Amino acid sequence: MIPYILQGIVFGFAAAVQPGPLQAYIILQTLKHGWRRTIVLAIVPLLSDMPIIAVVVFVLAAIPNLWVIALRVIGGAFLLHLAASAVRSVRNAPEETDATEGAQPRGLPQAVLINLLNPNPYLFWGLVTGPILIVGWKQNPAFGIGLIAAFYLVLIFFNAVIILVVSSARRLNLRFRRLLVILSAGGLAVFGVYQLWMGIAGLFHG
Repeated sequence: MIPYILQGIVFGFAAAVQPGPLQAYIILQTLKHGWRRTIVLAIVPLLSDMPIIAVVVFVLAAIPNLWVIALRVIGGAFLLHLAASAVRSVRNAPEETDATEGAQPRGLPQAVLINLLNPNPYLFWGLVTGPILIVGWKQNPAFGIGLIAAFYLVLIFFNAVIILVVSSARRLNLRFRRLLVILSAGGLAVFGVYQLWMGIAGLFHG
C-alpha cells in the first residue's frame, strides 16, 4: 500500500506544479473573481479525470491516434477563445471586486471542459499512472484506491494553495491586477496555440 500512496503523492504534486491550461485558467479566474468564487475550481481534476481514467484504462488503447489529435485541435481553439474573452474583460474590470466575492461561481463547467479537452490527462493516465493503477488493482483493489486517493488529495490541496496565493496578489492595485489577468490570458493563448500546432502537425504526420 505505502509504495502506491507515495507514488500518488509524487504524481499529484508534479501535476499541481506543472504549468498547464487548467492552472492558467484557475489563476485567471482567481484574479478576476477572488478566492471565494474560485476555490471550488481546486476540485476540477477530480471531477474531470474520473471519466478520463475510465476511458484511458479501458478504452484508449483501442482508439486511433486521430482521437488525440482531434482533442488537441478542439481544446486549442477553446483555450484561444477563453484567452480572447479574458483580454476583452480587462477593459470592463470593476474598480471594486468585493461585490463578486460571494457570487455563485461560473467557472467550474468551463474548467472541467478545459481538462476534458486537454489530451495531457489522457496521455498521463494512459502512459504513466494508468499502468501502475492496473497493476496495483490486480494485486489488491486497496492499492489502486490508495494511489488515486493520494494523487487527488495532493493535487486538490496544492490547487487550493495556488488560488489563495494568487488571491493575495489580486488585492494589489487595479492596474497590476489587470496586468496579471493579461499574463494569465497569455498563458491560455500559449497553451492553445501549442495544442493547435500539435494537432495540425499530427494530421500531416498521422
